[in-house]
Amino acid sequence: MQLEAQAILGLIPNINDDFNRAVEIIAESEGRVIVTGVGKSAIIAQKIVATFNSTGTPSIFMHAGDAIHGDLGMIQKNDIVICISKSGSTPEIKVLAPLLKQGGNLLIGMVGSLNSDLAKLADLILNTAVEKEACPHNLAPTTSTTAQLAMGDALAICLLETKNFNEDDFAKYHPGGALGKRLYLKVGELALKNKKPEIEKFASVKDVILEISQNRLGSVVIVDKDEVIGIITDGDIRRMLEKHTNLLHLKASDIMSTNPKKVDKNILAFDALQIMKENNITQILVMDQDKYFGIVHLHDLLQEGII
Repeated sequence: MQLEAQAILGLIPNINDDFNRAVEIIAESEGRVIVTGVGKSAIIAQKIVATFNSTGTPSIFMHAGDAIHGDLGMIQKNDIVICISKSGSTPEIKVLAPLLKQGGNLLIGMVGSLNSDLAKLADLILNTAVEKEACPHNLAPTTSTTAQLAMGDALAICLLETKNFNEDDFAKYHPGGALGKRLYLKVGELALKNKKPEIEKFASVKDVILEISQNRLGSVVIVDKDEVIGIITDGDIRRMLEKHTNLLHLKASDIMSTNPKKVDKNILAFDALQIMKENNITQILVMDQDKYFGIVHLHDLLQEGII
């Protein structure tokens, strides 16, 4: 861990003019980024491609071995090629690099040896040299692939910032799973899945308890002429039982909490969760402008994977 951490920190001076130029050219390009490599570098290349695509930089993986057996045909005129190799002189790279240059595409070498064939042919160099592998025999690609991964992430994030790629853009490419829901799921959509518990302010305690039990949201909203004036939660019921022995004279308005926390139906469910955390509450009122729209419970957010 220490060796790999030190290797990543050692890359910081390598964020140089070539790196800056690579970001500028890729950001301005109308083509795609083709990322290639062989062996463990090919696996890192696939991860970098996935990160590029998810952050607004269209990218395709091309295995260096397959490239020299037909896959070079995937490279189009305006595409930029990033070739990843620790040594920069493996047999596949030695054959591939000159072919890439012949096609006239910009070649960026992410390489660990500045004296290699790849480094000599590349238009721009992303230096990922490391002192030694974490492998005790200094053989298995470990530190070197970590360095490649970190350099790829740095490139992707700089491209993201250069292109002003924001959360709304991110949501377009991540519609599935919990991550996507955090970016697009509105609290109003969750409220529609629940019942809409409400009761008049003069309702009896028995009716309040029945309304809470039937709707299984742990609360009921108190309304007066369609206006929300309060809320009664399970906690309010417990506190009422601690304070009163005679419940017959009590009404909903006697035990309700006024000024309940409210959110507009169009805010993100994730933002509503933050409000609930800040106020230490398990349910929140959802409003459509000034009208009561529904309730969202903490369990709803849990079921959707927002938490």
